[in-house]
Amino acid sequence: MTDSAPIPAPIIAAADGVAARDWREAVRAAASGLVEAGAAGEGYPDACVRVVEDNGPYIVLTKGLALVHARPEEGGLAVGVGATRLAEPVEFGHPDNDPVDLLLAFCTPDPDVHVGTLSGLARALSGGLADRLRAASGRDELARALKEAVPDA
Repeated sequence: MTDSAPIPAPIIAAADGVAARDWREAVRAAASGLVEAGAAGEGYPDACVRVVEDNGPYIVLTKGLALVHARPEEGGLAVGVGATRLAEPVEFGHPDNDPVDLLLAFCTPDPDVHVGTLSGLARALSGGLADRLRAASGRDELARALKEAVPDA
């Protein structure tokens, strides 16, 4: 990423108490928040599901947390970051980090911003973002915690 291309503030999406029968529904729900917010195109949720179908559950980064995404050209219209807390955890098939109760989704319009956004999310997660999201008392507080953690990704 070049220093001359600042990452714009992300569009924030949040959903709480989401019911999902399996990981596919959970991934679609998380990515659909970005579509509804205007950050991703209609095909983005299915592209995010294909990422896991094609590559396995590597998106399950730590205990209970999945990072939902697809390539920028698969529907990223703007920088978007979303948090989805599930009503009941789902299994992704990850050997160590299942079941998942919290999904972070992101999209970007180009590869350079994709890497920068991913880096910002990694910093936020290492700074305790997942714990703050799990402790949030509803959708508005989820959104606020996410916005504070990744003001410019």
